[in-house]
Order: sequence, then C-alpha cells, then structure tokens
Amino acid sequence: MAAKKKAAAKKPARKAVRKAAPAKAAKKSAPKKGGFKDRKEPETLRLREVSPSFTVNDVERSLRFYRDILGFVVVDRWMRDGKLAGVEIAAGSVKLMLGQDDWKRGRNRQKGEGFRIYCVTIQNVDRLAQQVLARGGELSQGPTDQAWGMRDFAITDPDGFKITIAAELKKR
Repeated sequence: MAAKKKAAAKKPARKAVRKAAPAKAAKKSAPKKGGFKDRKEPETLRLREVSPSFTVNDVERSLRFYRDILGFVVVDRWMRDGKLAGVEIAAGSVKLMLGQDDWKRGRNRQKGEGFRIYCVTIQNVDRLAQQVLARGGELSQGPTDQAWGMRDFAITDPDGFKITIAAELKKR
C-alpha cells in the first residue's frame, strides 16, 4: 500500500516537469540580457559605427567648412611632406575623414554626386540651422518637417557632398 502511495505521488511531479519544459523553450526566443534575441546562423554583419571618408579638392577649405560652419572638432590630422593631407573630425559620436585628393584620377573627378550623409541629433534643428547661417553657411533646404516624423535641414559642402541634419519632431 505504501508503494501505491509513492507511485501516485510521483505522477503529478512528472506532469509538472513536462508542463515546465515549454516555458523554458519560450524563454529562448525572448530577448536576452542586453536586448538581443538568439542570433540565427550564419550571423549577419553587425557594425558599431561608420566613419565616411571624403576625398576633397582642398582639405584646408573643407576643414574650415566642417569646423567653422558646421561645428565639427578636429580629432586627428595627417601630414604629408609638411602639408595637411587629411583630418578626422567629429560632432558628437559621428566621425568623418577628409583626405586631400592626390589627383591621380584626374582633376575633373566629380565628388559628392549621388551621396548624402543623414545625421540625427537630439538638438533643436532650427537653432542649429540659425547657427550655421550665422557662421556663413548656406542651407540647401529647410528646416522642414518631414512626413516620416523628422525635422531637418540640408547643406552641401564645398565639394558637393550633401549633409542632412535631422531631429525627431516633438509631439504637439
């Protein structure tokens, strides 16, 4: 009789284990620490930052534009034969590289065509646009509210590279 009671006690325990198993499986697809889900194999490319590099006609002129008009700061400079060959500049966490064209591909090489850098900020876009104008910059567009929920303005650098600076529209 004692053996029957022992066997009866074990059955519910087995059912509880079986019921718990699906809950474990559900946990696997839930986000892990850091918000990442299990990755599928093969993994796709995952990058942490991008730093575009522009080949420019006059690196000194481009540096003045990005530093003095837009407000970037110089992170690093590269010299070649005593002349400025390139710079790394930053605005917040965005970095750009400007490199002096060596003219090996010809002096008529068109730059900036079909290319735009879209930068997002939490700053007031209208105030930023006013600062750019006050420092001698010319906006090519905006500030404008966009249908996708951003307010932005655009400017073109001395070599034709287009830059848009945008912030999320505030809920009214």
